[in-house]
Amino acid sequence: MAGNDDEWLDDDAGGLVPLYAVAGRRATAEISSDLNLGSMVRATTADLDPTYFEPHQVQILRLCQRWLTVAEISAMNKVPLTITKRQLADLIDRGVLAVSSGTTSYAGPTRDRLVQVLDGLRAM
Repeated sequence: MAGNDDEWLDDDAGGLVPLYAVAGRRATAEISSDLNLGSMVRATTADLDPTYFEPHQVQILRLCQRWLTVAEISAMNKVPLTITKRQLADLIDRGVLAVSSGTTSYAGPTRDRLVQVLDGLRAM
């Protein structure tokens, strides 16, 4: 049969590996409650040997060379959030990802600072 063998392959087809296999056949109850949509994760080092990781883990580690939220990683990988959280939890357990809550203690500018800015703008 002549034709293009890749005709049926597109982004709409989804992954060729079932999601339960990617998640390691584990329940989502095992996922740390510390991971939420806004949690920030980053690889602890850029010098990781990809032969010690599954392909989906390598993809996450490449993305996480800068701080990214769990939601961003899920969207970039086109994988459901619960699966992404499971994958991230595995990498965190292995010590190759660091987690930040995504929140800071910065309360914003003080009233005095805002008055100074306003006075400066009026003086222009």
